[in-house]
Amino acid sequence: MTDDVSALAENLAKIQQQGRYRSRKIIASPQGAEVICDGRQVINFCSNDYLGLANHPAVVKAFRQAADDYGVGSGSAHLICGHSAAHHALEEELAEFTGRERALLFSTGYMANMGVISALAGRGTAVFEDRLNHASLLDGGLLSGAHFNRYAHADMDSLERSLRASHLPALIVTDGVFSMDGDLAPLPALSKLAERYNTRLLVDDAHGLGVVGPNGGGIVDYYGLSPQQVPVLVGTLGKAFGTFGAFAAGSEALIETLIQKARTYIYTTALPSAIAEATRASLKLVLAESWRRDKLTTLVEYFQRGAGQLDLPLMPSNTPIQPILAGTDQRAQMLSRHLLEAGFLVGAIRSPTVPEGSARLRVTFSAEHETEQVDRLLEALALVFS
Repeated sequence: MTDDVSALAENLAKIQQQGRYRSRKIIASPQGAEVICDGRQVINFCSNDYLGLANHPAVVKAFRQAADDYGVGSGSAHLICGHSAAHHALEEELAEFTGRERALLFSTGYMANMGVISALAGRGTAVFEDRLNHASLLDGGLLSGAHFNRYAHADMDSLERSLRASHLPALIVTDGVFSMDGDLAPLPALSKLAERYNTRLLVDDAHGLGVVGPNGGGIVDYYGLSPQQVPVLVGTLGKAFGTFGAFAAGSEALIETLIQKARTYIYTTALPSAIAEATRASLKLVLAESWRRDKLTTLVEYFQRGAGQLDLPLMPSNTPIQPILAGTDQRAQMLSRHLLEAGFLVGAIRSPTVPEGSARLRVTFSAEHETEQVDRLLEALALVFS
């Protein structure tokens, strides 16, 4: 046991030397443009609460009322006695929002991706994934038992070569908005390849739903594609919707298949009904308050102009995810620490989350931010990058 502890300690020391050590910050306030982090107030530029709904009064009120109505815990899995009227209503509303026949709630985004992929792929099939997909998608493909392939990021020639060489029933899997780069998947081209090679297409639009597209319908809405062109859609509720959990949406046959086969749905406790009711309230805001998306667009463009004037190494993205290239893991960690000392919470994204040598600061925007806060961030970035 002593030797095992020593080996663990040595490994931790190695991670720290590489600049890849992860540590938690303690937040003592609701999510917002400003938070209390480790005992001090800072401006928050690393949250995924893009529309500023995580502490919206209507969402909080719906949660509190539902806690009175349903209690705190759901008590069981959906297939035993944990599926409430609140869950069912939210699923119906998410299906309508995404333009699909049905939707199915999962307790987390990670579980949704693992469950959907494992239900649709396995031995005797193939999975093709973008190299920069989220870990949950990659893990879902690896653990499914299917023949696993990764194609170069957004490279349709690379994907087509792999599809042409394979003779197995296949599933193409991609992020909609890539979470660490902020760019969009080439979804029209992916859809055409899926049709040409008779494969299913799964899109995880965790960072697009609510934010991207004229109606906030995500990347499918942005490109004007039909449910038939993108038959399997996954989304999370803990980002633009400001709550918690995830869902898959698609045809009646798809959702029934997931209910029967997705182990991460069958064998876990349902998320609390109060969360479902809070999400129903946030969905109404997503649909009614398009000014939140308009404001995000204005903030992103404002930041990009300022970053360009400062010659900051901003990576190409038109979403609220605005990565600034730092290079080494150690440098990204140092820059993030200096920004925190200056009063700004900005995440340092390092290997293995991103490829080695491409560590970055991941600046994210919320509709709660104001241009004055963006100005202050730009001033701080100018100093730390000088």
